[in-house]
Amino acid sequence: MKNKLTLILFWLCFLSFTDLPVSAQKNKIAIKDLKQLYRELPGDAYLPNAFGNRKTAPGYRFKTPVLRLLTASTIFTNQVNVNPAGLNIFGDAANEPSLAVNPLNHNQVAIGWRQFDNVSSNFRQGGWAYTSNGGQTWTYSILEPGIFRSDPVLDYDINGNFYYNSLTNSPTYLCKVFRSNNSGVTWDSGVDAAGGDKQWMAIDRSGGVGNGNIYSFWTLGFSSCSPGHFVRSATGGNSYEPCLPITGEPALGTMAVGKNGELYIAGVGNSNDSLSIVKSVNSQTPGSSVIWNQSVNVFVDGYLNGFFGVNPAGLYGQVNVDVDRSNGPNANNVYIMASISRFSNFDPADVIFVRSSDGGLTWSSPVVVNDDISTSNTQWFATMGVAPNGRIDAIWLDTRLDLSGLDYSALFYSYSTNAGISWSPNEQLSPMFDPHIGYPNQQKMGDYFDMESTNSGVHLAWANTLNGEQDVYYSFIVPPVATGIEQIEVDQKLRIYPVPSDGNVIVDFAGVIKQLDVYDVLGSLKISTHPNQFSATLDLTSFESGIYFVKVTDLTGQKITRKIIRQ
Repeated sequence: MKNKLTLILFWLCFLSFTDLPVSAQKNKIAIKDLKQLYRELPGDAYLPNAFGNRKTAPGYRFKTPVLRLLTASTIFTNQVNVNPAGLNIFGDAANEPSLAVNPLNHNQVAIGWRQFDNVSSNFRQGGWAYTSNGGQTWTYSILEPGIFRSDPVLDYDINGNFYYNSLTNSPTYLCKVFRSNNSGVTWDSGVDAAGGDKQWMAIDRSGGVGNGNIYSFWTLGFSSCSPGHFVRSATGGNSYEPCLPITGEPALGTMAVGKNGELYIAGVGNSNDSLSIVKSVNSQTPGSSVIWNQSVNVFVDGYLNGFFGVNPAGLYGQVNVDVDRSNGPNANNVYIMASISRFSNFDPADVIFVRSSDGGLTWSSPVVVNDDISTSNTQWFATMGVAPNGRIDAIWLDTRLDLSGLDYSALFYSYSTNAGISWSPNEQLSPMFDPHIGYPNQQKMGDYFDMESTNSGVHLAWANTLNGEQDVYYSFIVPPVATGIEQIEVDQKLRIYPVPSDGNVIVDFAGVIKQLDVYDVLGSLKISTHPNQFSATLDLTSFESGIYFVKVTDLTGQKITRKIIRQ
């Protein structure tokens, strides 16, 4: 009996120690299968909304209380797929959002997504909405009603024109790029841009020879022009050149244009044991034959995963690439981030970040952005942006707070001001929600989110089920280090009180205040005065509650900026 018990205990211990690697390996999807799982085909006929769009309720909306500590990030969140009265429409679904932000007016934002009018059908259309007041209200419509469209990708050019890249299945995997010259209020009829499944798009805003160039790539296995899976427009989207192959065949990723016009494409290559990145320097030159540098494998201690767990019919996220376009010490750094299933500890998904300081030739060791201790939580839909001042922003969905084991997730955020060497403590910025409800006859919440980082904060397009169904949301996140003006300085010569304030703020300075400016979180100038004395009073009684920045300029030209709160 004793020997039998010993044998049982041995096998129990063996199984307990081998369970994690075995389960992790059985959930690993071969790269050829991972790419093949992306087949954007209509499975159902179109169904109109079961309630005729008449069953509505207030949508989810949240704004961080103004009394929150100044050392914490703040967030404003508002539902996007709403009716003209701003109400949520029951019985539909929306996911996989992408956004464009007007660089000339950050209050003007457009978001596109996969729109399912009836959750009983997986037939999707190209949904879109626009705002001209920083996301306070949204106007929603469909690009081409009744036409199957998927994989929305939005971007913008240096002049504030918006572009919407959308995939349809007829003819085979063809993409159209629609253009808007009024910040997403209206769109043209679109231009054929070849294309294929899981496409991405990037626009050159470098101001160089390639300024305004539009680039797109997609999965080779589902290409309308195989063996090509890349196109370029050097005419601002009026036409697209014949499609071309890409060295290393990257897929399921994104693109970025550097400050000197160089083009990066990151994704999974022909092996799912590492990520892959390829670069072209001459793609910016109109009429040139695009030359790709040798594809580089990037070790991230794991692999891109999906199609089980938190997102049963979709990815855990795609591969993000971006570039530091600042004039600071980290200028031209290249960054990659993704939700990665780990080799070393078999964690189902961590937010992994790597950095290159030599144009993508070599890469740093992987850095884990999420700071939870457990190796059983899932950090999915990792999304990255780099602000013009070099700040790196990261958001993701996180199951760390879920005690039920049912994949309840919340939005988390972290940022880095030192090229990703270290990251701020993770912050929860939404309540938990169940990602498994509201499926539109397709068991996933899309495959990606999208974000645009500015010096003032982060514009985020994402999806959740806080209404009890899948909906698309816009959030604006303000980290404590963000200002639209300059870095906040600590200077004992300046005293501003009371903070928080109900409207009247006194500014005392140990010197003459030559100029006194007040900005909102988007960097818009709200007040500009010239006190020419040691003290001044600001009347903010007509201002909305929120965070503002006070900038004092003295007689020598020195500038000091402080963050204040209007209750």
